[in-house]
Amino acid sequence: MRPADKPLAALPEIPRKRYFAIGEVSELCDVKPHVLRYWEQEFPQLKPVKRRGNRRYYQQDDVQMVRRIRSLLYEQGFTIGGARQRLKEMPRNGHDGVRTTTTVVAVGKPRTIEVAMPARVQEIKNLRDELESLLRLFPE
Repeated sequence: MRPADKPLAALPEIPRKRYFAIGEVSELCDVKPHVLRYWEQEFPQLKPVKRRGNRRYYQQDDVQMVRRIRSLLYEQGFTIGGARQRLKEMPRNGHDGVRTTTTVVAVGKPRTIEVAMPARVQEIKNLRDELESLLRLFPE
């Protein structure tokens, strides 16, 4: 199966570990190790920790970045240059977030602040609001 045939949703969940060897990342992201090493040269956002013997150790953020790069290249059809540019425009957490406001109560009085909300969370919030408005149409 080619990497493009396996969507990100079909990839295994990333275990809660601090460090991953290149072989583990290769399996978690369905990308060959030599491709990961190449991407390290092409994408400045991808910086695994290097230890003795130049061994690479990827952290959670690195694994998520590999998955973002994989998605841009294999699923969305970006070129290396296009994917590099797209990643520069994305926040580090990888979400195309929308801005929303929330009320925070910290020492003193409540205040409203603006926060970034990932698009998927915003979609769920919108769906919930729509369902609640439908429920109000049909009182018990």
